[in-house]
Amino acid sequence: MVEALIFDVFGTCVDWRTSVAREVAAVLPEVDAEAFATAWRAEYDPAMARIREGARGYVPLDDLHLENLDTVARAFGVRVPDRRALNAAWERLDPWQDVTQGLAALKARAIIAPCSNGSIALMTRLARYGGLPWDCILGADIARDYKPRPEVYLASCAALRLAPDRVMMVAAHNDDLFAARRAGLKTGFVPRPTEHGPGQSRDLGAESDWDIVAADFKDLARRVAALQG
Repeated sequence: MVEALIFDVFGTCVDWRTSVAREVAAVLPEVDAEAFATAWRAEYDPAMARIREGARGYVPLDDLHLENLDTVARAFGVRVPDRRALNAAWERLDPWQDVTQGLAALKARAIIAPCSNGSIALMTRLARYGGLPWDCILGADIARDYKPRPEVYLASCAALRLAPDRVMMVAAHNDDLFAARRAGLKTGFVPRPTEHGPGQSRDLGAESDWDIVAADFKDLARRVAALQG
């Protein structure tokens, strides 16, 4: 029995690329906004890697995003007039079309919460912006670490007082699900084949026998209902 579903957010629930590019275009009309957004996102994993590897203490993603913005602005040779205002673009990401309806259907059957590398502050503001009806906010800030470290998934389960096999991790990224399954969670895959733009070459389909492989969040809700009986 699945009693809770926890979700990757960036890419799985929301379209970060188009949304961030929109904000960049409004502030920095002289740059290729999509290229800037992609470069900004590319700094995401290396910034977290130092924390996961113990070379740096835990730093919330809001602060890492701001540091990464400075790095990318230098690479593009531009000055951002209000760094913190543009950094808040990550709090204004549009949900994919199926997400809010699918989450509402899932919430009727189970606890739903993000298990994101985003901070509680970021996830709360993003939920308010996009109408994401979470029951609570879980993830990196709870664990003081970053996915795919097993502590992040297990801390989310512990916060809900549920055994890992009662919790399903939902993601559009196979590596996230491999890590969650190693931690003992159930897994649900939903593809987002345009997350990285028209040339996307990874995560186009399921790369393992995940517990559920769904076309979108509405299909996920139907499959969870069938799984629960």
